[in-house]
Amino acid sequence: MKRFSKGIKIVSVLIILLFIAGYIFRQNLVLLYHAPAQGTAIDSLNHVLVFYNGAVSNVHGRRTTKDGYNLGLQFQCVEFVKRYYYEYYHHKMPDSYGHAVSFYQEGLSDSVYNSLRNLIQYKNPSKSRPKTGDLLVYSGTSGNPYGHVAIISKTTDDKVEIIQQNPGIGAPSRVTFSLNKVDGKYKIGNDRILGWLRMK
Repeated sequence: MKRFSKGIKIVSVLIILLFIAGYIFRQNLVLLYHAPAQGTAIDSLNHVLVFYNGAVSNVHGRRTTKDGYNLGLQFQCVEFVKRYYYEYYHHKMPDSYGHAVSFYQEGLSDSVYNSLRNLIQYKNPSKSRPKTGDLLVYSGTSGNPYGHVAIISKTTDDKVEIIQQNPGIGAPSRVTFSLNKVDGKYKIGNDRILGWLRMK
């Protein structure tokens, strides 16, 4: 009788797991079916477009400006932030290459010049409050060692909204994080955020 009861429990757990797996598979199919085509404009900030890339690893060739400045791989996160800074601020980075995480120069103090990007770099947390237009840098993960970059699109007393390109299938182009002031420093509520960069 105990064996029978144990068998019923195992079968019940397997049925539940199959149901959950089926639900997740169905949701992913729905997302894929309704996803826009790669390269479709899905958002914008100050008339600078954000394009859909699908899977984070998708690559569509390198994008450069008419004057030869490297913006990065098309539809990747780096390409958007560099294109935004180029089109909106007319800004070129001295080092126009590198993965997202390399935008944040390790070893610099808070609120100092980052010579590779020709921007002022702030740590998370920082004594300087993040502002709209700042370039946000994320650390890498085991699944994505290259990190991520985005632009701060809006700030309030206690929140920061970002706009991003290539966050992955089903992820939104805009995300909001908490903003807290602790011991005189501003902290964006995401531990992967290394800091932000700003025009001089």
